Amino acid sequence: MTISVTTTNAAAPKILVLGATGPTGRHIVSQAVGRGYDVTILVRSPEKTANLEGAKIVAGDARDETVLRKAMKGHDAVISALGTPASPFKDVTLLSTATRAVVDAMKAEGVSRLVAITGIGAGDSAGHGGVLFDKVIFPLLLRKVYSDKNRQEAILRDSNLAWTIVRPSILNNKAGRKEIRALTDLRDFHGGSISRQDVATFVLDQVATDRWLHKMPLITW
Repeated sequence: MTISVTTTNAAAPKILVLGATGPTGRHIVSQAVGRGYDVTILVRSPEKTANLEGAKIVAGDARDETVLRKAMKGHDAVISALGTPASPFKDVTLLSTATRAVVDAMKAEGVSRLVAITGIGAGDSAGHGGVLFDKVIFPLLLRKVYSDKNRQEAILRDSNLAWTIVRPSILNNKAGRKEIRALTDLRDFHGGSISRQDVATFVLDQVATDRWLHKMPLITW
């Protein structure tokens, strides 16, 4: 399905963004502020929040349920752009541990809408990243990370929250094209890329719609 990436300002929800200091998270925050949203970001290192003007900053760890509850109290939605460095040798648990804490905190605070970014290679999108990604990058660098992304997705699917899992194809830093494809049938898809800017726009659009509720679209150009 080809869709236009919108930048509507029809509503002004209160959102909590996790992973806000990452390269995709920064686009999410800047676009959300530009839409007039009430934006809170939870960050471990407030000194890394340069150029994230307009957002309320809460210092803390996304794995800490108490901090999460404080940050999301009274909010309408949570967006997770959490990432972790590739680790070919060490087990990775950050994403699943944080997601478990996020889900528990949301239930405690009565916040139901959650949009989370994982990536191509997670779940049934494995094997659809193209030859270089599937045969070299994934097995050599990303296998441990994606094992944790799979655990993360399982926690979300079992959460009973109003979740959407967004799986971008290979990310780039180019300008957005404003028109992307959102796919759930990947039988004829192998490879592809998308800008972080377009990913951010798509993710923010999900806050105000249930078009992809309880679905896991792969988004790509």
